[in-house]
Amino acid sequence: MSESKKKENFFEDVYAVVRLIPEGRVTSYGAIASYLGAKGSARMVGWALIASHPATQIPAHRVVNRVGMLTGKQHFDEPNAMQQRLEAEGVRVENEQVMDFDKLFWDPTKELL
Repeated sequence: MSESKKKENFFEDVYAVVRLIPEGRVTSYGAIASYLGAKGSARMVGWALIASHPATQIPAHRVVNRVGMLTGKQHFDEPNAMQQRLEAEGVRVENEQVMDFDKLFWDPTKELL
């Protein structure tokens, strides 16, 4: 299989997992990578989300870094879009950090047994 085909399949796998994140919950790039058997590929998950088109209905705003920071916010159409989407789902965000991160964290490895 070519490298571009592997990447395309990985991106599709990322999108499938992200679509399963419940409203009002968040996960991390690394948790998705680990679930997909690609531990250490958190950046690749980020690239997949950057490559997703808004029309794909992928809730990329629910994916944050390992401590709950909105590190992907610059890739949204507006500077505060990621925070606004999370807050619309009841997620409290202060200083670009998800409050109650541990409580809201959705771990695909545990949730998708």
